[in-house]
Amino acid sequence: MRRVAIASKPNKDELRRILPELVEWLRLHGFEPVLDREGGAMSSAAEAVSRAELPKLNPELVIVLGGDGTMLAVARIFAAAGTPILGVNLGTLGFLTEVRLGDLYPTLEGWRQGKHSIDERWMLHAALWRGGVEHSSYESLNEAVISKGDIARMGEFEVELEGRSVARFRGDGVIVSTPTGSTAYTLAANGPILTPDVDAMVVTPICPHLLTLRPIVLRGDASLTVRVEAVPNKAMLTMDGQIAVEIERGDEVRCRRSECRVKLVKLSESGFFDALRTKLSWGEL
Repeated sequence: MRRVAIASKPNKDELRRILPELVEWLRLHGFEPVLDREGGAMSSAAEAVSRAELPKLNPELVIVLGGDGTMLAVARIFAAAGTPILGVNLGTLGFLTEVRLGDLYPTLEGWRQGKHSIDERWMLHAALWRGGVEHSSYESLNEAVISKGDIARMGEFEVELEGRSVARFRGDGVIVSTPTGSTAYTLAANGPILTPDVDAMVVTPICPHLLTLRPIVLRGDASLTVRVEAVPNKAMLTMDGQIAVEIERGDEVRCRRSECRVKLVKLSESGFFDALRTKLSWGEL
């Protein structure tokens, strides 16, 4: 059975119309669609399972109906499986979900005929170490953020590269970003924009209390450690803005390139720069 998984943004009313039409199109072309629970809450047109169960069904394609937040969540689930993902923008920004809803069926037809390419995006692996022992580890497509908690006072952080000290500073935290994440939180913190195919990671301090401290671009296979030296109340490790773990003074977050890759289906090679121009008015006079 040739399955196609559909992951949907929660509580999006337009899915009541979109999902039955999409399910019918897929079945007419020889595919059996399966929805996630979020989609199943909006339509009973196809079987619904939890997102975590979708990779076990070995779908040929994952269609994401939502915004970049939905894409990030689905990407983490499917990265190890290597299933191609087609992102359809039902959100606002849409750097990762490049396909407009009006282009959904022409894009699917292009995919069905093999007239597409795969854009592979590498992910970030972040391991939390406490007391010299690995406590937990996480994968992210955009970034790992090590930041102070909810009190408006600065923390102290130290950054090391391959065991060598890079900087120790007071501020609100540190962002460690992939090229894909360079247009997300890193961009808002005055970091550089990287094209997705650049083999690099970006380290960006958040509101550092040093006028000379600036973002730095490192090679993609670098091993980076961020250590929490002091915090006024608590600190957090946040992955893609969706997974948050409380961390303690003395904890280390060790970041490196993940073994996982996210495969995005694309029909156009200009999608990234189109997104910069249309979403951020980049390069316009």
